[in-house]
Amino acid sequence: MNDSTPLSKGHLKRVAAFYDTAAEPSRTARQYRRILAHYYNLLISPSASVLEAGCGNGELLALLNAKDRAGFDLSGKQIERARQQVPDGRFFVQAGEELALDDCFDAIVVSDTLNLAADAQQLLARLRQVAHPKTRLVLNFHNTLWRPLLNLAARLGLKRREPENSWLAGSDVRNLLDLAGWELIKTSAHILCPFRCFGIDVLLNRFAAPLVPWGCLTLFYVARPRPVRERKPLSTSVLIPARNEAGNIEEILQRTPPLGPETELIFVEGHSTDDTWGEIQRVAKAYPERNIKILQQPGKGKGDAVRAGFAVATGDILMILDADMTMPPEELPKFYEIIATNSAEFANGVRLVYPMEEEAMRFFNLCANKTFSLLFSWLLGQPVKDTLCGTKVMLRTDYEKLAANRSYFGEFDPFGDFDLLFGANKMNLKFADVPIRYAARTYGTTNIARWRNGVLLLRMVLFAARKLKFV
Repeated sequence: MNDSTPLSKGHLKRVAAFYDTAAEPSRTARQYRRILAHYYNLLISPSASVLEAGCGNGELLALLNAKDRAGFDLSGKQIERARQQVPDGRFFVQAGEELALDDCFDAIVVSDTLNLAADAQQLLARLRQVAHPKTRLVLNFHNTLWRPLLNLAARLGLKRREPENSWLAGSDVRNLLDLAGWELIKTSAHILCPFRCFGIDVLLNRFAAPLVPWGCLTLFYVARPRPVRERKPLSTSVLIPARNEAGNIEEILQRTPPLGPETELIFVEGHSTDDTWGEIQRVAKAYPERNIKILQQPGKGKGDAVRAGFAVATGDILMILDADMTMPPEELPKFYEIIATNSAEFANGVRLVYPMEEEAMRFFNLCANKTFSLLFSWLLGQPVKDTLCGTKVMLRTDYEKLAANRSYFGEFDPFGDFDLLFGANKMNLKFADVPIRYAARTYGTTNIARWRNGVLLLRMVLFAARKLKFV
C-alpha cells in the first residue's frame, strides 16, 4: 500500500489542525452520538473487540457495549480527550490512510468519518489489514439528501462547521468497499430527528424512520472482508425433521450424496400418526455403514425438531432437509460449496426461481411467499427471496453463537426458519439465496395448515419489525 500523496497529506494536515483547535461538542452533537450508539450496539456484540476509525474525543466509543475498545485519530488533542473518556481503552494518533497496527479486531467502526478521509479507498484498504475473516466493518455516513439542510444549520450556527469534506452517495460507498476488499452484507437507514425533542424524536426515529428510509439522515452499512475462495474439507450434519413421512425415509438415505469428508444424517421424528418412527429405526439398522443418528423430538413443531437435532450434531456444517422430498437431496452439494468456500455464511434455499412441477405449490401459497420475501428483505436489510424453503445451511460454530444469544428473540418460532434467519441476520452473517428445483410431494400430505400458518407468518413479520426495524 502506497503512502498518501502530497495532496492527501495536505488535506490530512488541515483536518488535524481543525480538530486540534475545535471546541467541545455541543449538546445537540452529544445527543446525536447517543442515538448513533444505540444503533451500533444493536449491530455489534458486547463480547466483541472494537476499533473506531477517526474516534475523535472517544464519545461514541465510550457508549459502545464492547469488551475491548480502541480508537485512532489524526488529532493528538482529540486523542487526549478520548483517553479521559475511555480510561480502559487503547488510543493511537494516526491517519487511517497510513494506519499501522499489529492487532485485529472483531468490529471496526467508521462513524461520520468516511467523508473526511483524504483517500477513502485507502482508508478502507488499511482497515482491511486489521481485520480477521470474521470481522465486521460497520460504518455510517450522512444521506446526501440532507446536505442542504446540514449546510444551512452550519451557516446559522446550529451545527459546528467542519473542514472540507466529501459527500459520498450510497453507490460511492458500495464501490469503495468493493475496491478496498470488503463485501457488503446489509444496509439500513436511521434517524429522522438527530436531537431530543420532547419525545417527538423517539416517535420519529423508532416508528417513522423505518417507513421512509430514503429520507433518513444516516445510512448504516455492514461489510465483511472479501473471502478467499478456498474450499475447506468440512464435515456435514444433515438434519431431517420427519412427521408422517414413513414412505420417504429410505429414499432420503439413498439419495443424499456425500458432503465433505464425513456426512452425518440426523432423523428427528415428530409425533407421527403413521409408522415414521418405526421406519427410521429400521433404516438405521439396515444401513450400518452410514453415520445415522435418530431421536424423537421432546416438544412440538419443526422449530423444536431443529433445535433438538442441532443440539446433537457434530458436523462442521449444519443443514436442514425436509423429509417431504420437495427439495431434492441431490441439490445439497450446492449449499455445501457455498459454505465450504466461504462465499456466504448462511445459505437459504429458494423455490421461486425455476419452474415448479404441477401441484408443487398452490397459487395463493406462491403469492404469499413472494409477499413475505419482500417484507423480510426489508426487515433484514439484505435480499431473502424465499423465507419458507425448509433448507437452510450454516456453520455449526455460527449456530452455537446464535443459540447462545437466542434470548434477544426467544424461542418464538414454531417453524424453525425464522429463528435461524433472524439470529443469523443479528450476527451480521452474509446470506446467499440458492435456487433449487422444487418438486411435488410423492408421499403423504403437507403438514402445513395454510391459513393458520399464514396468520402465524404475519405475527412473525410484526415480531421481527419490533426487534429489527422499530428499535
